[in-house]
Amino acid sequence: MRPARAPAPAAARGGLALYELYRAASRAAAPAVLLWRRLQGLEHPTRWPERLGQPSAARPRPGSPLVWFHAVSLGEGMAALPVVRHCAGLHPGLPVLLTTTTLSSFEVIKDLLPDGVIYQFAPLDCPDAIDSFIGYWKPSLVLLMESELWPNLIMSAAAKGIAVALLNARMSLKSFNRWSVPLGLPLVTLMLSKLSLVAPLSTIQAVRFQLLHTPPGIIHFAGDLKYAVGDVNVMENEVNKINDLRQQFSNRPLWMAASIHRGEEQVILRVHEELIKIYPTLLLILVPRHPQDCKTFSLALKKQEVNFVLRSTKEVVSSGTRVYMVDTLGELRMLYRVTPVAVIGGSFLPGLAGHNISEAAAAGCAVVTGPHVGHFYHMLLDMWQINPLAVKQVAGEFKLLQTLKELLGDAETLGACQRAAKDAFSIMSHGVVNRVWNLVCRFAIDF
Repeated sequence: MRPARAPAPAAARGGLALYELYRAASRAAAPAVLLWRRLQGLEHPTRWPERLGQPSAARPRPGSPLVWFHAVSLGEGMAALPVVRHCAGLHPGLPVLLTTTTLSSFEVIKDLLPDGVIYQFAPLDCPDAIDSFIGYWKPSLVLLMESELWPNLIMSAAAKGIAVALLNARMSLKSFNRWSVPLGLPLVTLMLSKLSLVAPLSTIQAVRFQLLHTPPGIIHFAGDLKYAVGDVNVMENEVNKINDLRQQFSNRPLWMAASIHRGEEQVILRVHEELIKIYPTLLLILVPRHPQDCKTFSLALKKQEVNFVLRSTKEVVSSGTRVYMVDTLGELRMLYRVTPVAVIGGSFLPGLAGHNISEAAAAGCAVVTGPHVGHFYHMLLDMWQINPLAVKQVAGEFKLLQTLKELLGDAETLGACQRAAKDAFSIMSHGVVNRVWNLVCRFAIDF
């Protein structure tokens, strides 16, 4: 039996009234929000009714317990997958449901789920969609990933006696400041009082949750599940892809720029242009964060008269190819196993907040990132503590160029950075899934 939930702190006084206002506003806004998202192409063309809580799959074993994992997008969904697999492996007959909200997460994650795990698009956080969803699936446990604090979801689950836990819990400084104002604090305090477990990413994150009056007894550390994302064996079809790419690349010097945001491609291409002057056969694997940016990146390459190929066209890389652009989804983990050096994007322009570096480290890449890494800075600190060579953080374009010159030109330095990254990942990832699941069993499971 899970521990009794602590009473709501005094700071939550007034939260119920604010929740009722939110509940009414979200009900009124939901049709317009969904219509706008559909017009923008942000919803699945045929499965969008799931966003209203209308199921597209049968509920297995009616009357039995069901575990619902919820993540917002691809990164959070990938972090949830190791726990989903662990749960499904320990309890083979237990129905497990995973929801996310974005098309990119759907395209990648649907093919990585264990047999029997159900995927649905998450309901919008409006009362009707949430009540319909919960009423149909009847979860016994809700495991939210990272920053998914949705009032209707949490309050509705709590009202029905369903345990809710927040795993890999994080809150950006911007969100913390928004929740800390007089109109936000009573509502977030009320929501947090309904949780059975908060497993924060770092001490800083734990402090933020405590300052928002999360009951101290439910805050427990287990490690960062993003380390577990890279700790997955390569599937057989990926091995074939890796061998094919290695054959095409013909032992050329190689580096990869992964998860590159619009605007960052200019930095990457300028650096690549300088590197080619030193290494004439150098090949860049360029992976946009958002496939829709491939058009913009292609125009930039054409303007600079750079010879490039797109992965989706299956065009073979020739000796004259300078850039191999990946416009497909779900292949980043495989691609890390092809390159010796991985530069992680989302980190070279102000306003960006970095991306997960653990997949590149797990593959044995020398890992490089820019100055803007957001909450991933705790990951850098963890890995630096084990070995300062595990991740190289550069201040900008010039330092990136100098670092890549060093890595590409000195096999001993490159090898040392590759080994440091892989070793640091191995240490940080060890046991994290077990620790998280043990906390879930202790604080949230009651079936």
